[in-house]
Amino acid sequence: MELINPWSSQQYKDYAKLRDQFGIQEFNFELPNAPPIFRRGVIFGHRGFEYIYNRIKRGEKFGVMTGLMPSGRMHFGHKMTIDQVRYYQEQGADVHIAVADIEAYASRGISLEKAKEIALEEYVPNYIALGLDLKRTEVYFQSRRREVKDIAWKLAKKVNLSEFLAIYGFSGETNMTHIQSPLIQVGDILHVQYEKFGGRRPVIVPVGVDQDPHMRLTRDIADRWRMFSISPQEKGMGVFYKGEDVEEKLNRARDKLEEYGFEKFEMNIPYKALYILDASEKDYIRIDEALISLEEEFNPEVFFPPAATYHRLMTGLTGGKMSSSQPETAIFLTDNPEEAKKKVKNAKTGGGATLEEHRKYGGKPEKCAVYELFLYHLIDDDKYLREIYNSCKAGERSCGQCKKEAGELLAQWLKDFREKREWAKDKVSEIVSLE
Repeated sequence: MELINPWSSQQYKDYAKLRDQFGIQEFNFELPNAPPIFRRGVIFGHRGFEYIYNRIKRGEKFGVMTGLMPSGRMHFGHKMTIDQVRYYQEQGADVHIAVADIEAYASRGISLEKAKEIALEEYVPNYIALGLDLKRTEVYFQSRRREVKDIAWKLAKKVNLSEFLAIYGFSGETNMTHIQSPLIQVGDILHVQYEKFGGRRPVIVPVGVDQDPHMRLTRDIADRWRMFSISPQEKGMGVFYKGEDVEEKLNRARDKLEEYGFEKFEMNIPYKALYILDASEKDYIRIDEALISLEEEFNPEVFFPPAATYHRLMTGLTGGKMSSSQPETAIFLTDNPEEAKKKVKNAKTGGGATLEEHRKYGGKPEKCAVYELFLYHLIDDDKYLREIYNSCKAGERSCGQCKKEAGELLAQWLKDFREKREWAKDKVSEIVSLE
């Protein structure tokens, strides 16, 4: 089986294959007022998004968890995540952003002091300038948040080294700090459900597919700490309890489920089971919400299963992965507008080798880094985007035309963003927590 490495520069292309191989579900939700990347297939998969979708539809609270690797400059690939975060915040979510300074030290040798400098001077002003709500956003540092490290230590009891090797492909040469850093990310994702940070509620983590190993690990660990489990039965749904005082807990579960509208039950104490006869698989989330609200009374480590959405990774301007460590591959949010134009002018496209060949055989916009800029960031009008796509495929629109238009749109965006960023620099302290 292919491994997904969160720390590599690997570029992924066959997202349908990745969905099938790793059990990622196809993303096909219709969301209110969603930005273009949701309706254009850029968000291609999810785990557990139903929990978030229900909260959005009902106008109920949920959270967003994301993080930044303080190892370089912020580029348009990173911006894509914050575009999603801002949308969820507009739907009522509170936002938590981890500065992954422990991971940066473990995997890239960046000191905690340098990580702090990069985060506060590069990333946080950009996040504010991109429109995050100052009153409902917090940025914190992994190394300074005790709850994150406590979860990493305590919940690690439910995972072993063999599992880590299978998920991440670590070898005997991997240093122990690097091996420990995924557990810190488990702490990042789960700790925001503690009362201090917003309480038990569904939390969405928007990521590129390269971060799926962290999501699989976190969801598995959270599930192992649950006292109740749910499974479909021939008739209805079954609730199973794996702790002590079985009869008492099942009776309490029945009482709680009655509050959620269920009426018909059968109990089997030897099997530690409560059967909900008037429920079906479509009621799974409602049943789980009821059980979590009960379980948190006696299990301090009960969490909603963290949800994830997966977006395609932007192609670098030179054809590989967009990377902060390779300036020629990326458009950075702090690039000079004229510099950005030059990068676009030199970008790899899906056009023919010559203009004559392009006119004759047409282009391949699906393999074009410039078209991706239109698709992900620069053009909101779906109809116009289709016109660009079709005219490229027909050989009617040249690569030079696309590069010129993309360069002008980028230059204007960067000019406007620079003004917002200057304003944002004075607001950094309003959202940064040092504990």
